[in-house]
Amino acid sequence: METRLDRDLDRGATGAGPHLDDIEILAGTRDLRAFGSQGEQRLAVLALLLAEAELVRERRGVPPLLLLDDVLSELDPDRRRILAERLPEYGQALITTTSAAALPVEPNQLVEVEAGEAGTVVR
Repeated sequence: METRLDRDLDRGATGAGPHLDDIEILAGTRDLRAFGSQGEQRLAVLALLLAEAELVRERRGVPPLLLLDDVLSELDPDRRRILAERLPEYGQALITTTSAAALPVEPNQLVEVEAGEAGTVVR
């Protein structure tokens, strides 16, 4: 990497490193990127995110804050419930959703935004 430093600085981007590698996420022999449903793809990304959160907690001794944007929309009710039951193991999580009814458990705190204006309802 040191030998590429000047060239990378001139280009304004790094020309080598793991960020340039492609990874495949498979379900059996199926590439989920090409042949997975949105739900399967979302579930695979969520599994990677939770694995990363576990690794951060193990290495740092402190669980990260999980920011899950609209993660429930592509999950079926059973997977929503499983996620909701397991999230407390990972520490604190902030979940956005278009409908509070999508939450399979009662949240510790609920913030609702209506008609483009922030109005908070705290429970």
